[in-house]
Amino acid sequence: MKKTAAYILYTLLLAAVVCACSDDLDIHQAYTYDLVCMPVQKKIVQGEVAEIRCQLVKEGEYKQTQFFIRYFQTDGVGELKMDDGTVFLPNDLYPLDRTTFRLYYTSHCTDQQVIDVYIEDSFGQVVQKNFSWQNDNGDSSGTEEDE
Repeated sequence: MKKTAAYILYTLLLAAVVCACSDDLDIHQAYTYDLVCMPVQKKIVQGEVAEIRCQLVKEGEYKQTQFFIRYFQTDGVGELKMDDGTVFLPNDLYPLDRTTFRLYYTSHCTDQQVIDVYIEDSFGQVVQKNFSWQNDNGDSSGTEEDE
């Protein structure tokens, strides 16, 4: 009788362990992230370069995740390049191989300038940051009056 009770108890315990196991592994690959940037100047003159210091902050780490960068200029005319010298063409996708980097925007006009920077990962997630500059004509008092 004790032997039968032990077999029944062993069978129930084994059934509980088997039912508790699952073939569905919870492997997390796509983590949320954000692009954090230092404050950027608000005024710029034609030919001036504005530095944008950026850091990609990730919620978790999955080694096979790839990141890409692109930009689009909605107002004005200018040039954006990476700290390694890569000059970006608008709306072209470039691989981003590090999490801390600097972007350099060079103004080529005297109008307001606006760029949108997009960081995409290999899982389709996108983070967008907007940067804008007003023309700095050097006159802080407005128009001058003749006497």
